[in-house]
Amino acid sequence: MDKKISILIVDDEDSVRDSLSNWFAEDGYRVESAENAKNALAMLESGGFDIILADIKMPGMDGLEMLQRIKSLNKDTIVIMMTAFATVDTAVKALKDGAFDYVTKPFDPDDLSHLIRNASKQITLANENETLKKRVDSLENVEDLIGKSDAIKRVLKEIESVAPTNSSVIITGESGTGKELVARAIHANSQRKFYPLVSVHCGALTESLLESELFGHEKGAFTGAIYTRKGRFEMADSGTIFLDEIATISTKMQIELLRVLETKKFLRVGGNKEISSDFRVICATNRDLKNMVEKGTFREDLYYRLNVMNIHVPPLRERVEDIPLLTDYFIEKYCTSMNRTLITIDPLAMKRMLSYAFPGNIRELENMVERAIVVGNGKRLMLKDLPLAKEVIDSSVESLDDFEKAFILQILNKYNWNISRTANALKVDRVTLYNKIKKYGLKA
Repeated sequence: MDKKISILIVDDEDSVRDSLSNWFAEDGYRVESAENAKNALAMLESGGFDIILADIKMPGMDGLEMLQRIKSLNKDTIVIMMTAFATVDTAVKALKDGAFDYVTKPFDPDDLSHLIRNASKQITLANENETLKKRVDSLENVEDLIGKSDAIKRVLKEIESVAPTNSSVIITGESGTGKELVARAIHANSQRKFYPLVSVHCGALTESLLESELFGHEKGAFTGAIYTRKGRFEMADSGTIFLDEIATISTKMQIELLRVLETKKFLRVGGNKEISSDFRVICATNRDLKNMVEKGTFREDLYYRLNVMNIHVPPLRERVEDIPLLTDYFIEKYCTSMNRTLITIDPLAMKRMLSYAFPGNIRELENMVERAIVVGNGKRLMLKDLPLAKEVIDSSVESLDDFEKAFILQILNKYNWNISRTANALKVDRVTLYNKIKKYGLKA
């Protein structure tokens, strides 16, 4: 057994306690014993037992009174009554008061072992059900979406609104804002939560690989296809498929995707048998799809098919009040995973974090905290432990131009003066960025 079932034997006869203890210990159970009800109840108060075998006739408090007290402490405890003087009345009384079963002395070892095994199965099943319930509850509470800002409250409200439906959703936001967490929260609060959430990172795959990944392929469909493989749409049957970086897919794949979304049917690559799948689709992108539609790089019909509901996840700089909460969450997460004593963050370090723009958003904050815990060696995370110590904007800057200059320089340094990445992070075009660099005389 992975976790030993614990048994408490309560009987005033030494021979009964010894023989039962030996039987059950040999079967792999953890066994303790008590000579009367008073001692047994004291043991139960200091630590519970899964199964209790109790004699009915004992000096002082009898087994039936003890049964009632045990059930008042924990109604789920399994109690099996024992007696050498069985009567119908006592059996009915014991079962009515919540006993699991009733056995008479002398015991048949095989029968008693079988009874204990049945009781153990019931305990295991109850524990599994409780674990599943806690897992589902934790999903429904979407605890990973941490924050108290109005911006994150709006996101949570939108999740609550759209989750029970089967509508398609596009999640927008900068890289690192937690778009996949939002997708998981939608799925976890939907009627499909007991079925798979299948994720596909569209931007990481070529067109041919993405086609095979989404639709699957038949054996021999192309070089290297040595076996038949199910696609992600097929795997997501009755569940949800999450298409990350949807803006990166080719025009051909946009056409294929539109057809599948409308019919819920598709062919595997190299196949001729149509496959049906009932899935919900959630997409995410850090690009402006509407602008892409206007430029003709993203199909308008696909855009409106996907964009039944849009949830925008705000960047961290727009929810500064959430930084302390997120920092505490990541400190606890990584201290636990590294087996380190839980630490706090120095107020000066937190002050500087609050003034930092976090271009990498929550992902950058998480990596920053993880690194600080690794390099730090005290009871607090100090400013010197944080990689942003030399990058934050001086809080004494009051001029708007000076602030903009410092901010642009900060992001340029963050991306090693890569103009394209910096312009994308600042949400401006390259020409505007070049003009700002020239205006402020910025140099690498």
